[in-house]
Amino acid sequence: MAEEEDYMSDSFINVQQDIRPGLPMLRQIREARRKEEKQQEANLKNRQKSLKEEEQERRDIGLKNALGCENKGFALLQKMGYKSGQALGKSGDGIVEPIPLNVKTGKSGLGHEALLKRKAEEKLESYRRKIRMQNQAEETAAEQFRLRFKHKHDEVKLEGDLRRSQRACRQLDTQKNIQVPREAWYWLGLEEETEEEEEEEKEPEEDEYKSEDLSVLEKLQILTGYLREEHLYCIWCGTAYEDKEDLSSNCPGPTSADH
Repeated sequence: MAEEEDYMSDSFINVQQDIRPGLPMLRQIREARRKEEKQQEANLKNRQKSLKEEEQERRDIGLKNALGCENKGFALLQKMGYKSGQALGKSGDGIVEPIPLNVKTGKSGLGHEALLKRKAEEKLESYRRKIRMQNQAEETAAEQFRLRFKHKHDEVKLEGDLRRSQRACRQLDTQKNIQVPREAWYWLGLEEETEEEEEEEKEPEEDEYKSEDLSVLEKLQILTGYLREEHLYCIWCGTAYEDKEDLSSNCPGPTSADH
């Protein structure tokens, strides 16, 4: 008779039991989740293919396989002298591969893809047109800015030439004992004073023009013409010539561009 085990021995006392709360429940959840995953894998393997997928697979297999002698069309070509891999046509310059088959599988109507493509192209063309218009507007604005800057620069230069001409005119007139300028604005800084004196002495003639009606360029042209005619002087050369022949021979011209 086997000896009865001593319940006070080390084999019973040293056994450690896992008495953490909720552990059996966690084990059950993990086991259920593992069974569910295995069932899903089995369902994926045993899942039946849809009719559309089966048709697609059969079509792909058929298109991948080359035509054989059992095909009536291919048999007729062989009777006319065609060989596999040979190009079509009397001179052999036709196509080698058959025309690809495009199967419509979506639910959209005929021409829908072409419509989407046309709309995409129109949208792209509209975007390009917008970019071109923006570039043209920027170029126009830049050109207008350059023109305004150049115009302002030209105006400043003309005003500087006019002031130099007025100072030279006053100096040369004074050297000839001319006390009053031919026109009030011929001398720099004396225009208003001379105009008041002339208005008291005489009334303006009908063909007499006022300086306010003239532009800076017109004043400069008139005054430089006066200096050349009366004093044989060119402001751009900075020289008073001896006579008219000397002026015409040695001076490049009556404008700033000539110099």
